[in-house]
Amino acid sequence: MASSDKSPEPTPPYGEQQPPGAPMTMHQHLLDKGAQMMQSLKPIKQMNQHCAVYDTDDSSGRLIGVEYIVSDKIFEALPPEEQKLWHSHAYEIKSGLWVNPRVPEMIVKPDLENLTKTYGKFWCTWQVDRASIGSTGTDDVPQGVNLGMVDPELVQKRDNKYNISTEAMKSSRVEIRRTRVDQSTS
Repeated sequence: MASSDKSPEPTPPYGEQQPPGAPMTMHQHLLDKGAQMMQSLKPIKQMNQHCAVYDTDDSSGRLIGVEYIVSDKIFEALPPEEQKLWHSHAYEIKSGLWVNPRVPEMIVKPDLENLTKTYGKFWCTWQVDRASIGSTGTDDVPQGVNLGMVDPELVQKRDNKYNISTEAMKSSRVEIRRTRVDQSTS
């Protein structure tokens, strides 16, 4: 997940390794600075994180949604009707369904411990499994997942692709504490 609620900064100098494309013009720099000054980013600053979700991690990947992630404190302040549209990340993490491919578990574990205390609201932009052309209504705000909702063959395919073990991750995450709201679910 690569996101931030900070104002965008200019591209840092790259020495002799200039990124591809033409350098920004003075006009583009002025527009960029003006946008930074005028946009408060207040709605985004209230979110802990947001992430783009793709249907694959290779270069052919299509954006299928955006998930907003908030702390348990923000979640608990939401009205009950709004809370129904959010899901806890505790089960996804503790069950081994949440993975960070190519990142060693011991490195990602502190982040996972924090993420178990968060909630997500996922907005579908493209449902490739339904040949959808876009998001329509609250049906496109799916809830979190549990192991019974996920095809075991897909989990095994993912495990094989990344040379990981869902069961091993589940075992290594047994000590991660759940949030108060999720104590009743397994």
